[in-house]
Amino acid sequence: MKYIKNDSINPYFNLALEEYVLKNLSPEEEYFILWQNKPSVIIGKHQNTIEEINRQYVKENNIDVVRRLSGGGAVYHDLGNLNFTFVIQNVQKEFLDFKKLTLPVIKSLNKLGIEAQLSGRNDLTIDGKKFSGNAQYIYKDRLLHHGTLLFDANLDRLQHALNVKSDKIVSKGIKSVRSRVTNIRNHLKDKISIHEFMALLKKYIFEFEEQDIVEYELSEKDIKNIWRMVEEKYATWEWNYGQSPSFNFKNSRRFDGGKVEVLLEVKDGTVNECKIYGDFLGIGDINEVEDRIKGLRYTEKNIRSHLKQIDIYRYFGDIALDELLSCFFI
Repeated sequence: MKYIKNDSINPYFNLALEEYVLKNLSPEEEYFILWQNKPSVIIGKHQNTIEEINRQYVKENNIDVVRRLSGGGAVYHDLGNLNFTFVIQNVQKEFLDFKKLTLPVIKSLNKLGIEAQLSGRNDLTIDGKKFSGNAQYIYKDRLLHHGTLLFDANLDRLQHALNVKSDKIVSKGIKSVRSRVTNIRNHLKDKISIHEFMALLKKYIFEFEEQDIVEYELSEKDIKNIWRMVEEKYATWEWNYGQSPSFNFKNSRRFDGGKVEVLLEVKDGTVNECKIYGDFLGIGDINEVEDRIKGLRYTEKNIRSHLKQIDIYRYFGDIALDELLSCFFI
């Protein structure tokens, strides 16, 4: 495994970097990256951006909004937050195995005297409070696993920037976003800076993997190509917000595997438009499911028949067929 040093705090560049490493660097190598973003909200691939952010607060505070490749929910980043990325092989065994790829982080925190654990689908917690969310994305025979680490983040800004739905708060049995998150720094016996924490985390992770730290230095060509991806994708309105048609049906439900929101335009008993949003942890292109639904007669029997023909797990993670179907009807 090679370490990629990345000093950029530009969220558009950093999200593009992940995709570039996944799709363009040597498939024979595995990579690890530690990185930070200036204040930004990172949207899950399948989410409706407008409904996930506090638009006025984000605008007034110059907070960037960027969509990532992976599923899951929206997260807030600032310079008190540290992010980590693994790009590895053997994805058929590793996809959605969050325990394997979060264990190095948990063990590293143990060395610093912090008892952390994997909780729920993809969260890391200390004393029941979340400090890390994780997500994954598959490309050919490669897996990208990335996560956030709240070290000394501005939790007030986090709470105001994210427009967290009440159903998510109720499902967690809590009263506010602030009440269920914590910073790692608050649990350290010996106070250290985030840069000291970053150095220790890098050291411990490579020790856990029983490997020496070997660095891959991005070339001028690499950096040029990453910036091209920023210009053509990650900094565009089309990628980060997208344009949605008008809908006359909207339904959302939350399950153990995540939230699913379905919006349909139905005319003369036929589905003309379909959009599916949510924080579910699938790896397939959700547009493929949406296209399959378009043009169908709007009956439960018909929708079920077509949904049964797809690999539900690939597109929606742990969402079951009947759960997904329930979102198409009230």
